[in-house]
Amino acid sequence: MPRRPVLIFAALVLLLAAGLGGFAFMGGSLHGPQGAGTALVGGPFSLLDQDGKRVTEKDFRGKYMLVFFGYTYCPDVCPTELQVMMAALDQLGPQADRIQPVFVSIDPARDTPEVLKAYVGNFGPRLMGLTGTPGEVAAMAKAYRVFYARASNGSSSTDYLMDHSSIIYLMGPDGSFVRHMAYTTDAQKLAADLKEALRTSP
Repeated sequence: MPRRPVLIFAALVLLLAAGLGGFAFMGGSLHGPQGAGTALVGGPFSLLDQDGKRVTEKDFRGKYMLVFFGYTYCPDVCPTELQVMMAALDQLGPQADRIQPVFVSIDPARDTPEVLKAYVGNFGPRLMGLTGTPGEVAAMAKAYRVFYARASNGSSSTDYLMDHSSIIYLMGPDGSFVRHMAYTTDAQKLAADLKEALRTSP
């Protein structure tokens, strides 16, 4: 299947943001209504990692999280973004130890912990995969303002694509939102953005 245009993803994200509280993209951050000054991204979650272990947001305290939502059957966007994430972390050297890359599946029907384990292993030992029940995944996606939906042109109950927003989120050691990076960000630019975030961190 051909790649769906990036502009479609961007438009869907903006529409979802508008429906969930009047977000606007400003200077690398997702802010609430004008003057609020508080990022409305992130929050509590409870999912399973690729080893079947229950994981919550508390397990990441003290580390940055680099979060991307996608699915293992994604033909191009997801593997491309995960490769960019891991290449950027490689460029950071020892500083990468301060960041935990996380891949959250928006297709829990097919992405079991076993499937995720085989998939994330293709991108190196750093990457953590998370999945859960449809309700658990939906709750985290809502907290992160992520759009996803099953595409209408699937040929069967197991052979289908998922539409989803393609944004990388950087969360701080305290769980707060730091910034987002667009789908078009390359590894060099992502590495530079991460270095800047680490430099300005306490």
